[in-house]
Amino acid sequence: MVESVPAGVTSHVGRAGETRALTALLGSAALVTVTGPGGVGKTRLASTVAARARFADGVAFVELGELREAELLAPTVAERLGLGSQTTRPPVEVLTHHLRTRRLLLVLDNCEHLVDACAHLVEALLRACPRLAVLATSRQSLGVAGERLFPVSPLAVPEPGESAAALGQYDAVRLLVDRATAVVPGFAVTADNAEDVIRLCAALDGLPLAIELAAIRLRSLSVAQVADRLADRFTLLDRVRPWGPGRHSGVRALIDWSHELCDDGERLLWARASVFSGPFDLDAAEEVCADADVPAGGGGLPRAAVLDALAGLVDKSVLLRTERRGRVRHRMPEMVRRHGEQRLRELGGEAATRRRHRDRLAALTEGFAAHWFGPDQVDWIRRVRHQHADLRRALDFCAHDPAEAVVGLRMVTAAKEYWMAHGLTTEGRMWLGRLLDAAPPDAPGRAHALWLAAFLALVQGDRAGYATALDQIPDTADGHARAYTSHVRGYAALMDGDGAAAAGLFGAAADTLGALGDRGGQVWATYNLGLALCHAGNLPRGREVLAAAVATCTEVGEVCWLAWALWSRSAAEYLFGDRAEAEAAGLEVMRLQRRVDARTVVTFTLATLAGCAAHRGAPRRSARLLGAAAAAARTLGASLANYAAFGSPVSRDSSLVVDAIGAAAAAEEFRAGLAMDTDAAVAYALGEERAPADPGLTAREAEVAALVAEGLTDREIAERLGIAPRTAETHVAHVRAKLGVRGRAQIAAWVAGRVK
Repeated sequence: MVESVPAGVTSHVGRAGETRALTALLGSAALVTVTGPGGVGKTRLASTVAARARFADGVAFVELGELREAELLAPTVAERLGLGSQTTRPPVEVLTHHLRTRRLLLVLDNCEHLVDACAHLVEALLRACPRLAVLATSRQSLGVAGERLFPVSPLAVPEPGESAAALGQYDAVRLLVDRATAVVPGFAVTADNAEDVIRLCAALDGLPLAIELAAIRLRSLSVAQVADRLADRFTLLDRVRPWGPGRHSGVRALIDWSHELCDDGERLLWARASVFSGPFDLDAAEEVCADADVPAGGGGLPRAAVLDALAGLVDKSVLLRTERRGRVRHRMPEMVRRHGEQRLRELGGEAATRRRHRDRLAALTEGFAAHWFGPDQVDWIRRVRHQHADLRRALDFCAHDPAEAVVGLRMVTAAKEYWMAHGLTTEGRMWLGRLLDAAPPDAPGRAHALWLAAFLALVQGDRAGYATALDQIPDTADGHARAYTSHVRGYAALMDGDGAAAAGLFGAAADTLGALGDRGGQVWATYNLGLALCHAGNLPRGREVLAAAVATCTEVGEVCWLAWALWSRSAAEYLFGDRAEAEAAGLEVMRLQRRVDARTVVTFTLATLAGCAAHRGAPRRSARLLGAAAAAARTLGASLANYAAFGSPVSRDSSLVVDAIGAAAAAEEFRAGLAMDTDAAVAYALGEERAPADPGLTAREAEVAALVAEGLTDREIAERLGIAPRTAETHVAHVRAKLGVRGRAQIAAWVAGRVK
């Protein structure tokens, strides 16, 4: 029996699901190839599966990474199987003769640079040896008939903002901690370093090898220092494991290894595609990366050659392929992208390629502006959202040159509704600030950028920034910009509770924008006018204006301004009119949320619905909705306190709730609302919350879930129950799995739902 799994590589963190799936696949396929980018853990996964495999004649693990000569492939495998070479028979014949009747697993590790030779060998062996199974690892498929591919993705990485207690569920973090404690005993994820751990794992794309290399640096640097220095990651991580195989001696060696496997066209596409920060499709690659007016065979990268080059990079795992809604997109892992950027600079084509990339994103924002207020609104929002990372990269390119900054200002203002509707206020302000600083004083579009900067400052409660931006708007601003400036001033008046002044400003803006043919801007000003009129004491006229705004939005088939118009109706009726009508309009906003992620309007609507519930004898619902509104506002970085008109009503209604059910019960419901994410809050508001089904928790797990809901950490739970911290962590993991949730807040929300 052959037992030749390499020592030292079978212990790993995570991949339990992949291990089971790959083991099962090996039981039904003669050839399985584990594919994925360098450093993703293909070797470790294959080693783990091989070590657990049960084959009558054992396992033969053949490492091919250091083998360069294709003609030595079969002799190397034969040697690994203990076969002599004192024969003139071809090595393949020797192998087939030896393996013909054996039930053995042959593992060929790192086949990519010898892919043709490996394909020929495997094909010959499987044809002659019916009981043989082959497990290969490669950055590209072998292309053998009957081959089953098993793609391996990077480890799961937490999102920014996750608590330290929640990070243990992510394999990338678990691997980092496991490897870090080997070099820094006592290392642990704490509240102080949690965000740095998240930054580090995300920057390393969840690649196990990169995480291991980074962990070694924790001997002399903190997690924050390593994360901060990742901009120069190649020099930081290189040469930290000189005892390993050449391609694993550092990140640069890994990536150079992949680069050597590419042909000229693939290398050129790799370099140029590095300008994409997010996923991109074939159309984008052709538009940004191809050489114009270069015929096939004429050198460079003609448009007709992009598809083949793209397929080659996917096959070599330089690009990661995803498919959604019938469209294939590709993503370049961060470290691979950095290598491509370096190559692009060396080639001297960085500025031209980035300009083409910027032009593509400029066309996207122009299309968004032209079609946003219409029936295709949701699709255009989705397009911009999917290319958000690239929009950022394009704007960054613009911000470094005065002439390009003019284009950047046009892009930011063209996508103004995107920043506003999705609560991206801080980011919008950042880009406006950088581009305004870079652009010439007389840049076209400066006035539009300034009114938008003023508005975004206003909704964040930055009155100084609001005033400064307005003061900088030139007297020569066109009528369009002046109309929006009036609109922004109207917002300030409305927030201050001056309905009469707000109505005058909104009315003037609506009239001008309508005359200029800006229908979206006109509706925006109109629904605000309706709310302002109600504030000014003219409820009948305000209702008419709001009804007209709702009708216009419904007619054209858009949903974002419709949601805000309905919220304005809800707010007006809640404050000054019929609270039943207010609740009906608010619930319609909640239903619209299912079509577009408009978190800001949902936040405000939850607050008005909470007020309505307080007045119709549903104090517990009111408290919970107000908690959900507070949670949503916290997520956005917003504050309802910025709106003076709502301060007194919210305070009044909170008092009603406390008087009805007592401070303790009100606080309990409020905390339950705070634990809700947006989807849960919307479902609760719509009355779609069901009595939670019994998830099959044991008595101990139910007890643990209740303690999680109290806000206890795993260690605190262990102390409370007198169990080991590891046992508490296991219980929490089981609770998450049975409830089908990811975070502790969702466990708390489930518990709250059980006891309501």
